[in-house]
Amino acid sequence: MIDLAQLRREPGVVTAALARRGVPRSSVDAIVQLDIEHRQRLQEAEALRAEIKDLSRRVALARRAHDDAQAQLLQATSRDLGERERVAAEATEAVAADLRAQLLMIPNLPAPEAPEGLDEGDNVEVRRWWVGVDEGAPFPTYQEHQRVAHWDVARELGILDLETGAKLAGSMFPLYRGDGARLLRALSFLALDRHRDAYEEIRPPSVALTETMMSTGHLPKSADDMYEVPRDDLWLIPTAEVPLTSMRRGEILEESELPIRLTALTACFRREAGAAGRDTRGLLRVHEFDKVELFAYCTPEQAEAAHADILARAEGLLRELGLTYRVLDLCAGDLGTSSARTIDLEVYSPGVDRWLEVSSVSWFRDFQARRANVRYRSAQGTQFVHTVNGSALAWARIWAALVETYRQADATVRLPEVLAPYFGELTIRPRS
Repeated sequence: MIDLAQLRREPGVVTAALARRGVPRSSVDAIVQLDIEHRQRLQEAEALRAEIKDLSRRVALARRAHDDAQAQLLQATSRDLGERERVAAEATEAVAADLRAQLLMIPNLPAPEAPEGLDEGDNVEVRRWWVGVDEGAPFPTYQEHQRVAHWDVARELGILDLETGAKLAGSMFPLYRGDGARLLRALSFLALDRHRDAYEEIRPPSVALTETMMSTGHLPKSADDMYEVPRDDLWLIPTAEVPLTSMRRGEILEESELPIRLTALTACFRREAGAAGRDTRGLLRVHEFDKVELFAYCTPEQAEAAHADILARAEGLLRELGLTYRVLDLCAGDLGTSSARTIDLEVYSPGVDRWLEVSSVSWFRDFQARRANVRYRSAQGTQFVHTVNGSALAWARIWAALVETYRQADATVRLPEVLAPYFGELTIRPRS
């Protein structure tokens, strides 16, 4: 969550920053007023507790002096003050809960470098990459056999069975078959091997407690997009970012430990409640997909390099796979709730003639660490870590772009050589 101390110290700065994200001034003013009320009530409750403590001391003195009448009078006064203190404490807790609830709905302050804008139409394209661009080659020209949508390619080859997936779990839950399933596994193993030089591999649970989901900012704001298991107070994870962020929840790290770099391959589950009827064909938007995530706890000084490293690794994989992609700098209004700065990678998928988002690389500053209470000791004292994460990569749309881009004139798919150690014979043919 945002730094309440900064809001008290620089209300105008915080209000202006949040306005870039479309947060109305009234929402910020309401938090400021609740904070003032909370501190006032806290002072009142503490003053009553101090009076009660002083009365207890005076009761003891009266008893030692054998002044029972004075002792009883003071005890009666203390009981009255105790009831007032109880009421004051309850009121203080209620205001504190209201303040926290409103703070949990406020997004992070955007970084000054984030472009101006309120939606995806204002995102800034930074650059494009395709095979041969470094040697001056023009943007690729795709042949007719590459202009076939991946769901049609997959049906011909028998590698994606959307109908059976829907029979088993409902629409937008894909079922991969044969070489389709093997391709998914090969992509994951390729990525994990590329990251093992610097990132510790983690295999986290696929479910998370409400507190764990709160730590990243997915709850409470995005509850409608998540899959809940209310009986057990659990949620299916929408990304490995959720468990990785909370691995050190409530801990104080040593500065010498940082940065701590982690990677995880998990299934990810998203209801996409607001996307019904939009971009739902094939693998364009699915409720379950596999993803390799990269994550780092770091100091503020290390954050920029950590962010750049994750972005470079994601781009490196796309280049190894030979996929055309572009880099987008997300504007302030299109940032995720917890993000201060996000760079998106989108691959070009010729069969559907669209750019598909396959990675978001985000720097959260100390927003998530405040919610998860992850700090570190430094020469300046104890302070919150910064968190950085990104996909390297999310596979459903990569899978789609690969089978379209590498479809051959004879309707087979010839995969890039980098997958040979993980896939074997690289040509996907129709299932016999």
